[in-house]
Amino acid sequence: MGVEVTSTTEQEIAPVQTPEPTQAASSWTIEDSEELYRINGWGDPYFSINAAGHVVVSPKGDRGGSLDLYELVEALKQRDIHLPFVIRFSDILADRLERLNACFSQAITRYNYPGIYQGVFPVKCNQHRQLVEDLVHFGQPFQFGLEAGSKPELLIALALLKTSNSLLICNGYKDKEYVETAILARRLDKQTIIVLEQLEEVELAIKAHQELGVTPVVGVRAKLSAKGEGRWATSTGDGAKFGLTIPEIVHVMERLQEANLLSSLQLLHFHVGSQISSISVIKDAIREASQIYVQLAKSGADMRYLDVGGGLGVDYDGSKTNFYASKNYNMQNYANDIVAEVKEACEQAKVKAPVLVSESGRAIASHQSVLIFDVLGTSEVLTQKAFEVESSDHLIIRNLWETYQFIQVNNYQECYHDAIQFKEEAISLFNFGYLSLSQRAKAEQLYWACCEKILDIIRHEPYVPDDLEGLQMSMASIYYVNLSVFQSAPDSWAIDQLFPIMPLHRLNEQPTCQGTLADLTCDSDGKITRFIDLRDVKSLLDLHPLNPGEPYYLGLFLGGSYQEIMGNLHNLFGDTNAVHIGLTPKGYQVKQVVKGDTMADVLSYVEYDIEDLIESIRQQTESALEEGTISIAESQRLLNSYKESLNRYTYLSVESYSASR
Repeated sequence: MGVEVTSTTEQEIAPVQTPEPTQAASSWTIEDSEELYRINGWGDPYFSINAAGHVVVSPKGDRGGSLDLYELVEALKQRDIHLPFVIRFSDILADRLERLNACFSQAITRYNYPGIYQGVFPVKCNQHRQLVEDLVHFGQPFQFGLEAGSKPELLIALALLKTSNSLLICNGYKDKEYVETAILARRLDKQTIIVLEQLEEVELAIKAHQELGVTPVVGVRAKLSAKGEGRWATSTGDGAKFGLTIPEIVHVMERLQEANLLSSLQLLHFHVGSQISSISVIKDAIREASQIYVQLAKSGADMRYLDVGGGLGVDYDGSKTNFYASKNYNMQNYANDIVAEVKEACEQAKVKAPVLVSESGRAIASHQSVLIFDVLGTSEVLTQKAFEVESSDHLIIRNLWETYQFIQVNNYQECYHDAIQFKEEAISLFNFGYLSLSQRAKAEQLYWACCEKILDIIRHEPYVPDDLEGLQMSMASIYYVNLSVFQSAPDSWAIDQLFPIMPLHRLNEQPTCQGTLADLTCDSDGKITRFIDLRDVKSLLDLHPLNPGEPYYLGLFLGGSYQEIMGNLHNLFGDTNAVHIGLTPKGYQVKQVVKGDTMADVLSYVEYDIEDLIESIRQQTESALEEGTISIAESQRLLNSYKESLNRYTYLSVESYSASR
């Protein structure tokens, strides 16, 4: 199965045998797969591998209950839910919330902190209604609130957040309507806090208070001098998009004082960037913010809340290091450092300790979602067994044959460069008419045989010379997947975000292939060529050869924040199907199925009228009937097929795709 890219002629030439792996496939264990895909690093406590070689999900972590992910996918397909789809595990979302609150509770007890923790979830991480509803429900015991960064998100939060005393933090750019809505919501017993991030917003708040007669609660977002790290380092400092400098904060206090609203200033907010990989960055930021907080309190503001923003990282590669796709701390370290630093600053200043607020969206939502997709086929560079050349063969072919014979462990680098030179000479000779098509095919066939022989050597070498690093990539397969990177993993394309990707099954078999992933879009960027590895990043993913007639499922993990909402409609591939799964005493329940976009849906997004499209096709078939270029039966079949397609999923049906090959 798969598209084969090869440089052979029609003559019978036996292919080069795939080199024997270092470890026999029969001795491959699930422990080997655990190490290869690093699942124990990034997946604990939710994902593991069972004895059958399938990925297992434990939605409640180490509290019991698990599901075979491969069997779940098969069961969902039997329910006529087509791949690709996202599976959301509500129990993981609940577990993440409980863990975060438990960590702060433990830190508060450990340091005898006189205040409490009250977190909020930033709606921007994943605005899907089912997820936000679940989060509000699971957050009720902790008075967990929401954070809105825009007017639409504010409308979501106002409607869904009904937990008494939970906070609704209002961030982002604000206009008069935004501010008035947030202030009036306090009449509904909503604990809305308007965070002032631009100087103009203080005037909006004062004017709204004067017109409405409702006293607002406001906060200020500080631009810290403490520097962030990684891609979001510019979230801090003078050049940050949001926030107020210290002089601007003083100006805000003066304006509030003039309007008799200084007591309305109750919150300090800061943000040092998303996915903070180093705990030292968090320590530096909270130390500076704590001092700003106590100074605001001493200046007469009725300070009650310290919002430490987001930044709590996710260990995407499982290395537990200060790497942008990892973090060198755990959730408990994070809570401990915040609680300890704030307590110390408040005690020294003799200021009442604040309610601690965090906006940890990535750390809460990432784990609950798994993107499942299937492989449609592969494209491989199929090398050929070297053959005895004849005296009539061109000199360039004989040179390549001699190079192939000469390859050994002690000279493979030299032979590699010789093979490249001879191949380039063969192409040049062909372009000038001195080499026939069949002779060029022989030359390329021998070149790839040389590459395969050299690759077999370097696979067992402890060190690979720099000039041979590209050889493995050039010999790799392309696995075509039923997916749009732009829709389902946009950060992988846009900012080189790493996500754990691995097969869902056959993990008791040794993966003998290496490849990259190419999606369905007609775009050269529609691919994934960066994968997690203990040593930085690797360019190829270890995969299994496809078995004819059998599906091959891959999963992209830890993509539950941002990816589902930031996707775009490149090539008009729409939202995937989404399935909400909950554990039950007898197994699991499909709590909800959210159907992905149909072709009619995505066409309507770009302003096409479906009835107009159908009518256009009908008119064209009538014209063709009049011209005699189509029969009535053919025209009806075309028209019916067109109508039916509009109501179908934008992704491929693997069954019909395979049947057509």
